[in-house]
Amino acid sequence: MTQATGKLSFEEYARLDAETWAQQGLPDGRCEYVESGELKPLPSESELNDFIANFLMFVLASSGVVPLRLIRSHTCEIEVLGKPKTRFPDLVILREEHLALTKKRLLLTLDMPAPRLVAEVVSPGDASYQRDYAAKREQYQQRGIPEYWLLNPETETIVILELHDGQYVESGQFSGSTLIQSPVFQILPFTAAQVFAAGNAG
Repeated sequence: MTQATGKLSFEEYARLDAETWAQQGLPDGRCEYVESGELKPLPSESELNDFIANFLMFVLASSGVVPLRLIRSHTCEIEVLGKPKTRFPDLVILREEHLALTKKRLLLTLDMPAPRLVAEVVSPGDASYQRDYAAKREQYQQRGIPEYWLLNPETETIVILELHDGQYVESGQFSGSTLIQSPVFQILPFTAAQVFAAGNAG
């Protein structure tokens, strides 16, 4: 953990831009805000997880499903309830109105609309599984994000959760050559096999 200078409140933290961040002497790179000004620096993504998230961004944009401007990979910070108080999903699909709201910094606070979709690429290990399938699921659910994808390279499956009456329910689990069906974006022109095959190409 890194202690922010002067124990920044979350409101003070959320107002920081690149210049004031440096003036505070805060660590470079992505950090999750935990509580009372404590920041948790995030390690770099694995090459595979980074590639899969970027490939998903590519196929969503190139197929015309979502404008590229509205897709963010590893760079969009979202305020959530609980600890930590912010998360950096592997992929976020913004709403059009977010572009005007995040000119100063790509942070979606609780007073902003929820993004349309978030996705996490699951890393190996029990801790990662627990974080993505339980802790983040609960926080994204409470944040009111309509759709949550879990991409698991080990099983080569994509699980899609849809928000119903404030709770996530499984909309579908996709593998192989079945076209992925999204509650928000309907049937998509690519499969889980294509996503994971691209990741295994190296």
